Amino acid sequence: MSRQQQQTQGVVLTGYHSNAELLPKTGPCVPSSCPSAQDPEPNLPSRRTGHYTVQQNQSAHHGDRPGPSATTSGTKTTSTDPPSLLNPSVSACPRSQVPSSPKTGCSPKHSPNSRSRQRPPCQRCNSQDSLDELEMDDYWKEVENITRSGEGAGRGEGGGEGEVQEEEQPKIPEEGEQEEAWLTEAGLARLFDDSLAADQDQEEDSAVFLSTLTRSQAAAVERRVASLQQTLLRRRNRQHVPDVRDIFRPPEKDEEPSKLKGGSENGQKDVTSAETETELNVEVAFSEQALTYRDNHQKLKVTTSTNSPDDKLPNFKLLRDKTGQTRIGDLSPLDMKKVRRLVLVESTALFDTAGIDLKPHKAVKVKTKESGLFGVPLATLLEQDQRRAPGTKVPFILQRIINHIEDEGLDTEGLLRIPGAATRVKSLCQELESSFYDGVFPWQQLKQHDAASLLKLFIRELPHPLLTVEYLNAFIAVNKLPTKKQQLQALNLLVLLLPEANRDTLKALVEFFQRVIDHQAKNKMTLNNVSVVMAPNIFMFKGFRSKVTEQQEFSMATSTANIVRLLIRYQNLLWTIPKFIMTQVRQQNMESQRKQNKERAVRKLLKKITTDKPSDKAVPEESSQGFIRVQAPQFSKVSMAVQLTEELQAADVLTRFLSQDSSVAVKREDLCLYEIGGNIKERCLDGETYMKDLFQLNPAAEWVIKAVQR
Repeated sequence: MSRQQQQTQGVVLTGYHSNAELLPKTGPCVPSSCPSAQDPEPNLPSRRTGHYTVQQNQSAHHGDRPGPSATTSGTKTTSTDPPSLLNPSVSACPRSQVPSSPKTGCSPKHSPNSRSRQRPPCQRCNSQDSLDELEMDDYWKEVENITRSGEGAGRGEGGGEGEVQEEEQPKIPEEGEQEEAWLTEAGLARLFDDSLAADQDQEEDSAVFLSTLTRSQAAAVERRVASLQQTLLRRRNRQHVPDVRDIFRPPEKDEEPSKLKGGSENGQKDVTSAETETELNVEVAFSEQALTYRDNHQKLKVTTSTNSPDDKLPNFKLLRDKTGQTRIGDLSPLDMKKVRRLVLVESTALFDTAGIDLKPHKAVKVKTKESGLFGVPLATLLEQDQRRAPGTKVPFILQRIINHIEDEGLDTEGLLRIPGAATRVKSLCQELESSFYDGVFPWQQLKQHDAASLLKLFIRELPHPLLTVEYLNAFIAVNKLPTKKQQLQALNLLVLLLPEANRDTLKALVEFFQRVIDHQAKNKMTLNNVSVVMAPNIFMFKGFRSKVTEQQEFSMATSTANIVRLLIRYQNLLWTIPKFIMTQVRQQNMESQRKQNKERAVRKLLKKITTDKPSDKAVPEESSQGFIRVQAPQFSKVSMAVQLTEELQAADVLTRFLSQDSSVAVKREDLCLYEIGGNIKERCLDGETYMKDLFQLNPAAEWVIKAVQR
């Protein structure tokens, strides 16, 4: 069998030859979420899953037709696997060609003009700059493993249980539905829904929100409103018999939305050579920075090669903010709701600057398992775990598998890359389902590669993808942004948009992946190796597999691997809230307070109260003299006065508090100094926050020390 080529660093993949017919077939899996056992023991050389044939590419930039290639195996290569869009073994003649890839003949495997490349098990690439062909070979091997493991249970070939889990079916929104959903999610439904116009609170909330938007954010809202208005107008015109005056009416300017869309596509072709700036400016909106970049690079064209110099990963760092870095989880739910609305608009504006038209899928409700471990929605898993341990943020089963792998040691060569024996993985899956919560599962007998296979199985068997159906396309589209800096900024915004359960679970995974990479000297798993192996498990969920064309599969390979690579490499930056978003949240809170104070004043006048005392608490006298009062209601030392100096940080306040109250039994890392009130609801301060600078930003705030649950 031949497979569509992929061109990477002068090497062309001309075919993948599967030996799947050599593998034993087994019965269906019970329960249905476990994989069928079609993998043999991976270490037996006579049971290889297959191999690629390759040819040196003599012209990387021309559409030359390479000669056919020969395999080194004398084994018959006709696969018994059913056709699958995710199976690297495809029909002999590919249906379509991948752009920028050389064309391939239909029968490349018997020509003497090409050679097959052996894959040394230990010689892994140590470069973290680009994804080489050897590593992408691992990607396709992982895809084939996933395909085989899903044929019994995932494809519905006998479930073994009465309850059959349906696949997630992404639904493409109808005309206008995408804009309506976007505006509703941004809390701006009143801009198109006349029934909400009479809602005074909704109107004021929208007015406050819109007043804080940047020019690029406001333009993103205007585009969606204009597009929706045109759609609604067309709907109304289709519903009535046209009048003769309507037919001969002069044409109106209804081409503006399409012009905006067409004209913005030019932004996708802008790029510089290599990324040189390593400092991330989080004080200016990312979309505004992208507009400046686009305006300054109008005449440059994009380089689409995945191995260009721009593919290198710079050591990005945040510009120092004296008012402190805000991490996800530091804010109150009310302020996080404001953050999410702003981030939705900002991320859309950022993609708009590059001319990227996102078409998110709409998740369709499907029947899922209501209990168990594998194939259960994250929200359901957390609900059952939180009944046992309130405050749980990551499913117990995932935590336990990760802990087991780390306890056994991360030096195992090929960890995450080498699959466990499918017969054992199937049996372990069933045993975990029945005995995990009883505490009788024999963890001491679980092998490292089997545990890693269980971890990957857990991720891809989620009925809803970890990155969600709504935002999966946006994550993939990040690669279309012209610079690594913009890609990183977009990922930062998309991580903030994820539901809390998905975001926390993703964080636990990328932290674990980094710990695996830290042992690469022994386990041979570099950043790139881990990324290409995990990308199919994260991005190719069940319903998505049946929707992916062969050409999309090829283009997604390096794209998704690159996204996983960025998530791991820059995880310390991605799970933070940019300062410009925090500034907009503070502006919204101040504007809302101003309106509330005005309403209070009106009510007082109606009650004929002559003196109108300010509703905001006056700044304490000690604060005006350079001191703040720090409260600690949870502890014996209720409060203390702290003098503000240029170098005083939040960590210094905690140190002073602990030194004055020896009865505190809470660990230092479990304490946090909170900023409460004023222009913020509640915020846990970063230890490096300079208190004097923050006090000047929010003089009406109260300062409270509390225990925090991380």
